[in-house]
Amino acid sequence: MRRLSRDAHPFLTRAAPVWVRLRRLTRSKSARAVAAALLTLIALTALRTYDPRLVHETKERAFDAYQRLSPRPHADLPVRIVDIDEASLAAYGQWPWPRTRLAALTKRLGELGVGVVAYDIIFSEPDRTTPGRLASELGDADLPDRDLTVALLKSLPDHDQSLAQAMQKTPTVLGFAAIQRANATRPSVKAGLAVVGVQPAFVLPPFRGAVSNLPVLDEAAAGIGAINLSARDRSGVVRRLPMLMSDGARVYPSLAIEALRVAQNQKGIVVRGTGASGEADTGHAALLDMRVGQFKLPLTPDGEAWLYFNRDRRDRYVSVKDVLDPAKDAEMRDKLEGMIALVGTSAAGLLDARATPLGQVMPGVAIQAQMIEQIIAQDFIERPDWADGFEIVLTLLLGSLVAALLLVAGARFSLIACGVVFLGAIGGSWIAFSHFRLLIDPVYPSLATLLTYVAVERVLHMASDREKRFARQAFGQYLAPELLAKLEQSPDGMRLGGETRDLSVMFMDVRGFTPISETLSATELVDFINTLLSPLSDAIQDELGTIDKYIGDSIMAFWNAPVDVPDHAARACRAALKMRAVVEQLNDADAFGFAARGIDDPVVRIGVGINTGAACVGNMGSAKRFNYSAMGDVVNVAARIESASKSFGTDLLVSEDVARAAPRIALLEAGEIMLKGKSKPTRLFALAGDEEAAATPEFAELQRCHRALLDALAADDARAAAEALANCRTAAPPALAGLYDHFAERVGAIGGMQKQGVG
Repeated sequence: MRRLSRDAHPFLTRAAPVWVRLRRLTRSKSARAVAAALLTLIALTALRTYDPRLVHETKERAFDAYQRLSPRPHADLPVRIVDIDEASLAAYGQWPWPRTRLAALTKRLGELGVGVVAYDIIFSEPDRTTPGRLASELGDADLPDRDLTVALLKSLPDHDQSLAQAMQKTPTVLGFAAIQRANATRPSVKAGLAVVGVQPAFVLPPFRGAVSNLPVLDEAAAGIGAINLSARDRSGVVRRLPMLMSDGARVYPSLAIEALRVAQNQKGIVVRGTGASGEADTGHAALLDMRVGQFKLPLTPDGEAWLYFNRDRRDRYVSVKDVLDPAKDAEMRDKLEGMIALVGTSAAGLLDARATPLGQVMPGVAIQAQMIEQIIAQDFIERPDWADGFEIVLTLLLGSLVAALLLVAGARFSLIACGVVFLGAIGGSWIAFSHFRLLIDPVYPSLATLLTYVAVERVLHMASDREKRFARQAFGQYLAPELLAKLEQSPDGMRLGGETRDLSVMFMDVRGFTPISETLSATELVDFINTLLSPLSDAIQDELGTIDKYIGDSIMAFWNAPVDVPDHAARACRAALKMRAVVEQLNDADAFGFAARGIDDPVVRIGVGINTGAACVGNMGSAKRFNYSAMGDVVNVAARIESASKSFGTDLLVSEDVARAAPRIALLEAGEIMLKGKSKPTRLFALAGDEEAAATPEFAELQRCHRALLDALAADDARAAAEALANCRTAAPPALAGLYDHFAERVGAIGGMQKQGVG
């Protein structure tokens, strides 16, 4: 044992300087700079590989800028938009029009010599004005000559049949919408499909349901195509269109593809994917391109195509009013003969406006027209399959180059090199776009290079500063705790106590939370709460609200503290409306997964109560732990209003004080309730919409009907109340259905009392 120690001792003696050298190396500026560069590049590479929404959106904003600088050149192509514009609505009345008018439009377009008519419209419901439907509605009416009128109506042609007959004479393509809400509706497949390589149904994300056309129209159509926009374009800017869609079994082309197919009298389309002859199979199934007659277009791996826009021009549009005007026959024939005619709307009231990379807002039908034009022109932009790998490698190379220059040449020269790299990346990307129509991201590699420069430069700077300060003060590098720093910066703001301010206070609670929680595990319950409360909190903060606390499934928030918000009552109301919209969107997207799990009632509902008044607000708690909060009667009343919202059948309920403080908000009197601790009833109002909604003629009509209902209830006039209630139901949006169910109970109670009195 002693000999082993003696033998080992020289080795340890020799090894000691090696460890010392390693330790010194790890403490050197260069080693720390290299470590900072490696960590930064690894983190940036991982971020680019993951490609989160912020990175993805930044990249696509750069591509948008390229399109604005160099949009697709204008060319006179055989595509026209037959526009249901404001002039057409003024001439023929509000939308939807009777199908007979659309039949006349279809017939007229055929007479003018169009190659194909494509409707960017879904006819999913029967025509409400068709004579047979009117006859059935008059069946029980007590009218003179009722039987004769009904017989006459039944003898008239069915409007949907009239449109179907017109479609059979003029080649027509109809649209459908694929949705993720499961149903059994599926459109007909009109196009044949030839596949080379991987089957598209194996690659395309399957949809679970569809909104399709009436069977009689479906059968008469020469083609049926999807009108969906890309689910990838989550920022509201349309950059891609799905060219193919699948329900997992069948494959459907887009409206643009079907219009091209029918215009060329083709029976089918050809789709090529990985595994095709002459294409390397990478092991990742993807689509490559497709052919429609004489036209070929590149596809993204999941069956979409990039849109290459040109400026929206009025010569692309023809008004329906002009098409149906016999006096303009020659002019219309010159514009439409031999064209692909896409029927859609640009009328502002029909809400079919889409943002584009050019900064313009176009109607949805113009998006389809742009896609057809670029296919005919064979002018595409595309992102090659090697682009992601190229950008990642470029990020690593440029970052490593700048880090090496920092260590060798110093910060000033390296900063100049960063500028050169940035300009070179943008220039190379622009050449790729302008000359080869390739989308290569210059932003991320450039920013990654700059971040690498900043990280390494900061490490070098901090290390140099540390060395200087170490000689003067051994422990000068330690920082004070975060709370102490806040106290030092703003001691008055952290003291206990508060002030009286006029606040608007909101309470939100999830309806039926106990049954929901019983169906979920603890982890699922936390996910549900986070999924719901996060966007609801965003809605509050968007309107300058302060979130006081989360209480399980509830939120308490207030306005006008700590920052003055002059219109705090109106902002609280607008926040509640945004919260309603958020919950509707989450339910529509099945964000909680309740529908997918087969839960009986998968719809999540909330209740919101808002009150306005004076409250004490400030830091409250103990000397060691406190929160910024509000207290007072206004807070208690807001909580009780939220509790009362369910009994009034509405999700958004506010006090009379809120109604006075926000007179331009769309509010409807809901009734009175005796709240605990109050000597007289509190009048409550249902929140129906914001200031824009309040200014609409529709809300004015609803207010008039609602006032008539309240007057009839006050007079105990059951008949007048029932009539006013029916008018209110007709005028009210779906969100107020529960409120009028509540009023229906009151009307029924008055009627029952009157019957008992008569008895």
